[in-house]
Amino acid sequence: MIPLNGKQYLKFFFLTVIVLTVVTYGLFRSRDFLKGPTITIQSPQNGSTLDKAFLTINGKAEHIAFITLNDRQIFVDENGNLREDLLLQNGYNVISIKATDRFNRKVERRLELVNIAN
Repeated sequence: MIPLNGKQYLKFFFLTVIVLTVVTYGLFRSRDFLKGPTITIQSPQNGSTLDKAFLTINGKAEHIAFITLNDRQIFVDENGNLREDLLLQNGYNVISIKATDRFNRKVERRLELVNIAN
């Protein structure tokens, strides 16, 4: 191996820093693509038994372009928080929340709830 003098060492150092910066920036910009869409339901809990027909679904959706609740478009705020009111039928209810990101990748979360309101 040929020993590097001071000038060659600085060129090598700066070239390495530039390459690492470009690679890091590329990974940072592609994080949305790598992660994909996510939906987190905070309330109600899946499998819950409820004693009222009126329900508010709270959650968070990230990296999405389009989101639906039982195939009806809903909206999230600027922080990705979702809040939707829903009227449950008596008995067993299945609620589907689907989201698509700008790369057309999809994710679905299902809530299975039992309503015992009279």
